[in-house]
Amino acid sequence: MTSPTAPREAAAPSALTVVGIGADGWAGLPEPSREVLRRAEVLLGGARQLALLPAACAGERVSWPSPLRTGVPGLLAAHAGRRVAVLASGDPTFYGIARTLREVLGTPPRVLPHPSSVAYACARLGWAQEECEIVSAVGRPTARLAAVLHHGRRLLVLSAGAHTPGEVAALLRERGFGASPMRVLEQLGGDGERVVEGTALHWSAPPGDPLNVVAVECARDPGDGTAGVPRLGAVPGLPDEAYEHDGQLTKRHVRAATLAALAPAPGELLWDVGGGAGSIAVEWMRAHPACRAVTVERNAARADRIVRNAERLGVPGLRVVTGAAPAALAALPAPDAVFIGGGLTAPGLLDACWRALPPGGRLVANTVTLESEALLVDWYRRLGGELVRLGVSHGVPVGGFTGWRQAMPVTQWAVCKPTGGEGPGAAPAAASADVSAAAAKDTSDGVDRVSDVVGDER
Repeated sequence: MTSPTAPREAAAPSALTVVGIGADGWAGLPEPSREVLRRAEVLLGGARQLALLPAACAGERVSWPSPLRTGVPGLLAAHAGRRVAVLASGDPTFYGIARTLREVLGTPPRVLPHPSSVAYACARLGWAQEECEIVSAVGRPTARLAAVLHHGRRLLVLSAGAHTPGEVAALLRERGFGASPMRVLEQLGGDGERVVEGTALHWSAPPGDPLNVVAVECARDPGDGTAGVPRLGAVPGLPDEAYEHDGQLTKRHVRAATLAALAPAPGELLWDVGGGAGSIAVEWMRAHPACRAVTVERNAARADRIVRNAERLGVPGLRVVTGAAPAALAALPAPDAVFIGGGLTAPGLLDACWRALPPGGRLVANTVTLESEALLVDWYRRLGGELVRLGVSHGVPVGGFTGWRQAMPVTQWAVCKPTGGEGPGAAPAAASADVSAAAAKDTSDGVDRVSDVVGDER
């Protein structure tokens, strides 16, 4: 059986080719690219790229609309049936227009690439591309860099303009990486190519050419990790001090176990229900740049705090919904995984989360109360999965000696939705009386379920 193709958003021109062009303009283009541009009836691109073409390219020159994504379908439809050449910087498939055109047309366009700015930068620096972390600041917040700052790591930042190097330097200073050497490589491959060097701490270079790449060799400031700036690793379980919180925080050891159970994968979406400080959603998104998350938190002050935590820890794309679950879940896109860190006894919450999951989706719920634990035990009996109790003890002074102080144990239920199985449509009956009583208390006294009852673990 043939799979149906996705509907196209715009009529495709009879022949559309995307041509990559560098700072060296026409002189740097191979003959196949030149021939496409000479034969094109319409030339689409930014003003800078269009200005690089000679008069021999006689097609109608059309600049991109603003905003680009919403304007492209109409623009292509207006030139349906004509030979169209799209100009793009460097390699159009690398953070470039080729992806947008594929999404609009429903099929990949023909692409004639040019060496990317990353290829040029690595050639100038003597760096291996596979050893670099590449982050685009084009149409994206510079704050995303915070998620990849690790001592000794090499970063290449694709700039949004002349202002980007200064923003990168400021972020490095704020995050305890002011000692990092920086190089700004401008007009790579062109006649105006130049390199500006310095450190983030002392960066004072005025804005230069908007066509630039920022190279950073991450160097942690002396004392980082011991002088008020927590050291952030690349795996889940960031220090609790990395988060701004009011006590409603999934502590690092439980958080690491929770992320392991949730098993984030690139492109997947998490619902973090009862956000607290947002730590689960933040570290889900830090697992891979393509991971997405929505956190639902009914307390407005906490919701604002989650936004600040996400920005500071390099995942400003975290979506925060202020509202009470399960009602606040109704309009959300379907998740690949769900974490419930508070409010388990809210009527219909577990049912709504389970129904929203696709086959293969994961649900993980943590609790420290007996009422919620009874609910999880009943669901575990019905659906299986893994039911564990997590206990953490910390060494503390006891007079002149050292002893253990145990945190409240956390009960965790983790389950994967089977293929073809929707599971129960309502909470198991065995705990219905206790759950109803607990839910009534939760909704009448203003307590935010587990996250407000217990300050030690969310």
